[in-house]
Amino acid sequence: MSQIGAPQGGTCPKSPRSRTLRTVATLTSAVLAVTALAGCSADDDADTAPVAVQDNAPTPRDLVADGGTLRWAVDAAPTTLNAFQADADATTSRIAGAVLPALYTLDQRGRPQRNPDYLESAQVVETEPKQVVLYKLNQQAVWSDGREIGAPDFVAQWRALSGRDTAYWTARNSGYERIEKIERGKNDLEVRVTFSKPYADWQSLFTPLYPKQVMGSPDSFNDGARTTLKATAGPFLLKSADAKSGDVTLIRNPRWWGQAAKLDTVVLKPVPRADRADALAAGTLDLAEIDRSTAERISLALKDARAGRNGAQAALAHGPGSSITPSKALKSWALAHGSDEEKAEEVRAARKKNQEAIARYASAQDTLATYVVRKSLEPAYTQLSLNGESGPLSDERVRRAVARAIDRQELAESVLKPLGLPAKPPGSHLALAGQAAYKDSSDALGGQDTQEARALLADAGWVPGGAEQPAGTKAGSEAEKKEGTEKGAPEKKEAEKKEAEKPAKSTATAPADAKKKSDEASGDAPSDEGLYIVGDDKPGDRRAVPAQAAPGTGTRVLTPAPAAALQGAALQARAEALDTRPEALEAGTGSAARAGAPQAVKPDRGAAGAYAPRGTAAPAAVPGAQQALGKDGKALSLRFVLPSGPGSESLRTVGDRIVRMLDAVGIRTEVTKVPDESFFKDHIASGDYDLALYSWPASAFPATDARPIFAKPEPASDGSLMVEQNYSRVGTDRIDQLFDQAAGTLDEEEALELVRQADARIWAAAGSIPLYQRPQLVAARADLVNAGAWGFAAPRYQDIGFEKDASPKKADKKADKRTGEKTGEKAD
Repeated sequence: MSQIGAPQGGTCPKSPRSRTLRTVATLTSAVLAVTALAGCSADDDADTAPVAVQDNAPTPRDLVADGGTLRWAVDAAPTTLNAFQADADATTSRIAGAVLPALYTLDQRGRPQRNPDYLESAQVVETEPKQVVLYKLNQQAVWSDGREIGAPDFVAQWRALSGRDTAYWTARNSGYERIEKIERGKNDLEVRVTFSKPYADWQSLFTPLYPKQVMGSPDSFNDGARTTLKATAGPFLLKSADAKSGDVTLIRNPRWWGQAAKLDTVVLKPVPRADRADALAAGTLDLAEIDRSTAERISLALKDARAGRNGAQAALAHGPGSSITPSKALKSWALAHGSDEEKAEEVRAARKKNQEAIARYASAQDTLATYVVRKSLEPAYTQLSLNGESGPLSDERVRRAVARAIDRQELAESVLKPLGLPAKPPGSHLALAGQAAYKDSSDALGGQDTQEARALLADAGWVPGGAEQPAGTKAGSEAEKKEGTEKGAPEKKEAEKKEAEKPAKSTATAPADAKKKSDEASGDAPSDEGLYIVGDDKPGDRRAVPAQAAPGTGTRVLTPAPAAALQGAALQARAEALDTRPEALEAGTGSAARAGAPQAVKPDRGAAGAYAPRGTAAPAAVPGAQQALGKDGKALSLRFVLPSGPGSESLRTVGDRIVRMLDAVGIRTEVTKVPDESFFKDHIASGDYDLALYSWPASAFPATDARPIFAKPEPASDGSLMVEQNYSRVGTDRIDQLFDQAAGTLDEEEALELVRQADARIWAAAGSIPLYQRPQLVAARADLVNAGAWGFAAPRYQDIGFEKDASPKKADKKADKRTGEKTGEKAD
C-alpha cells in the first residue's frame, strides 16, 4: 500500500466532522505541520488491523427449529417506515432489513457483497462515453402482491430521490442525482442505469429498494409510507404496528422465494435501555442490546447457576439478603415477637418487605441465568468533537493542543479492555478496521504529548497568568499576577487561581472541594458508573456549570443523511493520569457486583491543598497544571456538553477522564449535562458547545456518506452557515476535492487511496478525534442462534431461530431443573 504524502498548499483553520446517536465524541482542531502528515506503513492497513469477530451463535439451518416467536428490543417505535426520510431511525432500518430488498449487504469486515436473493449479477458494462451499470435481477424475486421486482421500481426510486422534484421530502439524494436515465434491458428483470458522471459508490444505490407504490408519488412517499407499506419483498412481512404499545409484528412471508424464515414471528418491542434489565429479568425479551451493568448481572446469574446456586441462594449470597447476619436475624425475630406492639409491627413490616425483595431478586436471577451475553465491536466509533466555529477552538493551535492532550489509547483501553475486545484506538475517520479503505493516518496529527500541547497553547498566546485580574481586587493580587511569583507562597497561588478562573466561569474548584466531590462520586450507585467501564473511578474535581444561553449562531443544519463510519487502529501512547482496573466480564465481578466498593484513584496531580491542610502546597506531578491559562484577560475555558440520561454513563465517564487530561495542560472545562432529547438538537446541531462526545455509524461507502460529515461549511446568502452534517464546523476545500475525486473515479484502488488522503487531512485539521470503536453487548436467550452481536454484518433474518429441541419453554424447564426452582411465568 502506498504512503500518504504530505498535503500540498495551505491549510484552513477549520476541518470537518460531527454527529450523534446513542452517542459520543467529536473534536475539532487545526492542521499540523506538513512534516507530520506523512502516511503510515502498510502494517496498519485493513488487512492487519485488529477486528472483533461476530458473536451470534452461528448454527447450520438444519439444526434450527422451525417456528417460534422472537421478542426483540428496540429503542423506540418507528416514527416512519420510509428509510429515506429525515426522521428514520434504527427501528426503521431493522424493519427495512427484514421486509425490503437489499441489493448489497455488508460482510463481517464491512465490505459490500452482492445479495443473490435479489441480484443474479450487477456490473459496470460501459465507461465511455458514460458509465452504465447493468443489473440482472433474480427471476423469482416478487413483491408481496405478486408483481415482479423490476425496472419500474428502480425508476420510481430514482425520481423520488434525485432531488429534482422538491415535492418529495427526502433526507438525502447522494448518488441518485448522478443518474441520467434508467432503462429496461432485454426484459423487466434487466435494468440499465446510465450515469451523467462517473460514480464509484454505485453499489450503495437501491438499498433498500421500495416498491413503485411507495416511491411513485410525493403523497405516498411523504405520508403513505410512514405507518404502512403497500408491498414488501423480504423473508418477513409487516403484519401490524400497535399504536398504543409501539410493538411492530413481522410474520413469515409466504411468497418468499429464498430459504424460508425459521421463525414464525418477530415482535420488535420498544424498551428503553434503562428498563431492559427488568424486562429481561421478567422474561419478556429474547434479544436485546444492553449496557455494562446489565451484562454483569447476567454474568453473575450464570456464575451462580454454574456453582449450583439457585436464585434464593444467590439472594442470600450477594442480593438483598446478603447483609443479614445470624445475629441481625435473631434480633429482628425478637423484636417482631416482642412485647412492644408498635415496634413489633414496624419490624414485621420491614421483614416482609425484605422477604419480598429477596423473592424478586431470586426470581430475576433464575430468569437471567437463561440468557447469555454476546459481544463484539459495533460498526460505529465514538469521537471527541471540537467546535471550531468560534471561541478559542477557532484557532487551529488550540484544537491541536486539545488533541495532543488526549491519551486515546488509555480511553480505548478503559472502555474495551475489560470486555476482552480489541482496544486499539481508531486510526481513520473514514473506515473501520477490516474495511478496504482503512489505513491508520493518525500520525498526521500526532499522539498524546503534554509538552507539545502546552507549547501549542503558549504559541497561541494562552499562558499562565494570562487571565488578568479585574480592577478593585484585594490587596496583594497585583503582585501575584506578575511573572516570577515565588513558588513558596501557596496562599497567593490559590487566590490567583480563584481569581483567574472566575472570569471564565470555569468548573475547576478548590482542591479541597475537588477531593470531597471525588470521595462522594466513589460511592455512586452502579447506574452512575461507566456503561462499559469496570472499576473506573469517577472524578469529582469538576463541578457542572449550568449552560449559559448561547448567542445566536445563525447556523443552518441540513437534513441528516446516512452517516459514514470510521474507525481503525491508532496511536498507542502511554497512559499518564489514570488507573484502569480491567475485570473479565465472564467473572461477573464488575461494577454491578462491586457497587459501593472503593475504587483505586490516582492522586489529583498534587494540586495545592488537595491532600494537605489549606495553605500547604502538595507535590505537583505536572508543573504549572494547577494554574488556568489565560490570554488578554480571559481564562481558557471550554464548554463540554454531555448527555445526562441513564444510557449515557459511559460517555460521562469518558468525559471525566478527558477533563482531567485537559486539566493537566492547563485547559479548564465547563461540564454541562443536558437531557438526552436536547443533547443533539439543541447543542450539537446548533453549535452550542465547544467539546462534545458522540458516535458516528460506519459506512462501506465513505466517499459518499462521509462527505457531508466533513464538508467545509459555507456561508449562505442570509449570513448563516451551511454545515450539512459537519457539526464541528471545521473543513477545507482540499478535503472536499478529495471526496469528490474519490466518488468520481471508477478505479477502485485510486478511490481508496483518495479516501485515505482525505482522512490524513481530516486528522491534520483536528476537527474530530476518534477515541474508540463502540462495544456491542447483546443479551440473548441461550437457545437463540444466528443472532447476537453481528458487528459489521447485516443479520440474515431468515436464519434466526431457536435450537432444535430447545424451544423457549423447554429452555425454561432446563433452567428450572438447573436452579432447583421455577423461574416464574414468561411470555411465550
